[in-house]
Amino acid sequence: MATKQQTQSAGDPSCAPPLAASAEPVTPEVPWTGDPLEAPITIEGVPPVDELIATMRSYLPDVEQEIVRRAYAFAARSHDGQVRKSGEAYFGHPVDVAFLLTRLRLDSASICAGLLHDVVEDTTVSVDEIGRRFSREIAEIVDGVTKLDKIKFSSREQKQAENFRKMLVAMSKDIRVLLIKLADRLHNMRTLEHMKPDAQRRIAQETLEIYAPLANRLGVGWMKGQLEDLCFRHLHTDDFEKLNQEVGRRQSERQAYVAEVVDILRNIMTEEGLQHASVYGRPKHLYGIWRKMQQSKLPYDQIYDAQGFRILVDDVRECYQALGAIHTHFKPIPGRFKDYIALPKPNRYQSLHTSVIGPGAERIEVQIRTAQMHRQAEEGVAAHWKYKERGDSLKVRDEERFAWLKQLLEVHVGVKDTDEFLDSMKIDLFSDEVYTFTPRGDLKVLPRGSTPVDFAYAVHSAIGDHIVGARVDGHMVTLRHQLRNGAIVEILTRTDAHPSSDWLEFVVTARAKTRIRNYVHAEQRQRALEVGADLLEKAFRRVKYSIARAQAHERYGKMLAHFRIAVWEELVVAVGYGRVDATDVVANLLPDLTPEEHKEEPKPAKRPRKTDGGGPAITVSGFDDVMVRMGNCCAPVPGEPIVGVVTRGRGITVHRRGCHFVLDADPMRRLECEWNSESKTGTTVGVRVYSENETGLLAAMSAKFTEAGVSILSANCRVIDGHRALNDFEVVVHNLAQLQGILASLGRLRGVTRVERVRS
Repeated sequence: MATKQQTQSAGDPSCAPPLAASAEPVTPEVPWTGDPLEAPITIEGVPPVDELIATMRSYLPDVEQEIVRRAYAFAARSHDGQVRKSGEAYFGHPVDVAFLLTRLRLDSASICAGLLHDVVEDTTVSVDEIGRRFSREIAEIVDGVTKLDKIKFSSREQKQAENFRKMLVAMSKDIRVLLIKLADRLHNMRTLEHMKPDAQRRIAQETLEIYAPLANRLGVGWMKGQLEDLCFRHLHTDDFEKLNQEVGRRQSERQAYVAEVVDILRNIMTEEGLQHASVYGRPKHLYGIWRKMQQSKLPYDQIYDAQGFRILVDDVRECYQALGAIHTHFKPIPGRFKDYIALPKPNRYQSLHTSVIGPGAERIEVQIRTAQMHRQAEEGVAAHWKYKERGDSLKVRDEERFAWLKQLLEVHVGVKDTDEFLDSMKIDLFSDEVYTFTPRGDLKVLPRGSTPVDFAYAVHSAIGDHIVGARVDGHMVTLRHQLRNGAIVEILTRTDAHPSSDWLEFVVTARAKTRIRNYVHAEQRQRALEVGADLLEKAFRRVKYSIARAQAHERYGKMLAHFRIAVWEELVVAVGYGRVDATDVVANLLPDLTPEEHKEEPKPAKRPRKTDGGGPAITVSGFDDVMVRMGNCCAPVPGEPIVGVVTRGRGITVHRRGCHFVLDADPMRRLECEWNSESKTGTTVGVRVYSENETGLLAAMSAKFTEAGVSILSANCRVIDGHRALNDFEVVVHNLAQLQGILASLGRLRGVTRVERVRS
């Protein structure tokens, strides 16, 4: 098991924790005469404010010491008596966050906001008070970081989505909001072992899906690496420990190899006349190595480029000169050269990447960049800020660097549905890029796997809405065609063409998905409006009444309230979708005129029902006596967040939140569902095990299922290439914890390389 310090510094040798607090209290030069809540203070075990200011002064000579001291003292007293789950004083957390912000070379306002970022959330202090005591600028940053904890949400997912949405809006006004949030999350991840296991996994998954990709988008490479390694540690503990031990065993061997390669590269640079070039080796962080192992299905001892080498030179010309020298001395590996200087990443990262066959026939990766490019890679967007003290906000010199943020806001802030918002956020943030061009040469950076439809929407929404075909590099392709790096894409449109729901099966960008879903939802809504109007008209006609008279009836308002609907049109749509029965509307509005068989009987708000296939009991909010079945597409397991989708004539289908079927359905068709905790019915789940082809391994797997109380319905085991086997099991589990337990147990078997849950 890695020590905490090893985990923190993975992939980042220069990272070091704040120095220990001074044993002697700091005595002010003059007696304090200001607000007692802002008087100088020292907290045992917490670095003193003088140490923080000294760190700031190393890059910010004109640091506003007074306001930093006041913020430090006020935050300390506001958090007085609060402790973290580790038992340490809570105030140590905001101080550590402030030190992380100094590594990004942020200004005084940012450091003050870092010290105060939890005051509003965890104490009685308000944003207005912070504005009065310090500045409006600091108050706005703190408000942007503060969660929406005082608002009640219907689900954890909705709360998570609205907090992300608030953060997006706040960071569009001031990117420092996101940098503080990232520093806050990094320190929380460093101390995550004090949380309960379920909370550890939930927070780590959220960090891996949202915060690490955001750090990457901002170009803060060291922060991304540490976040990913910490997530890896808590999400795949066994794999983390095993890989960490393997890396440790080979550490001395690798260090000797790195030293040898560094000497060789330095000699090459000297021969090339680049004596001033800096050359050093760097270990790749554990998560990056593990992902490469998963993608290539290779063990660690066959991953040859786990060490990277970096060369820093003076200018761009020397970058290419150094590249030529390396390719002259070593054989380059085809397809492994990337020129991010000519084609920077969306976060403005620039560097030359090449992989070559190095000493001992090992593959090595070399990055070549200038000092300025290196600072950009380390500090990201913060490297381009012009610091203006004394209350002036930081301004970004190059707005082009925020093109990705602008597009992110355009797509995501307007998405009202919780599941769709979170899904699209993850798609846009967590993806590799492919570089494509318009016929005029304009660059469009898209997620890997993008199609001409994604490209069309990236150019303009109207072009995406009317696309009918595409030419890639002069050849006609289908709309499903996956674009490659360097492709020149020409979009063919027709004014009478419209988006198709079939496109949702292959588009990958959130912008395309959102536009298509909006069109499909509008089309579905219009159809539901027509069907609902027809059903209501017939229902009222049977009791010799009209819709016009119904809308003027004295019980009209109470009737809408009964169905929890605000306006008539929404009621019509609900009837069209099958969420509300037309005869129930008539019965509620006109109980005296409705035939006896249509009278409404009292109904409970919720009642557990078992699925038609004998699956777990489900409670559907506001519905009773309707057919409920499980969605085969995602096969939810008790304990997973679920949602119901109404289908006319087929009752309610229960899906896992985030399932593509739920995201593609109109939000009006969705219903809140809950698992019935008292149900003992099992759920059928697919489990796939990748393993070596070894005698006795299948028996060991069966034993693990038996030990966990998991029944096997079917098994399909086959040898892939003579050495590896693919084992598919159909099993019955009773809850998510049991499923996760058996997956982890199977993964620990000797000879098993990977275990995954299979969804149809």
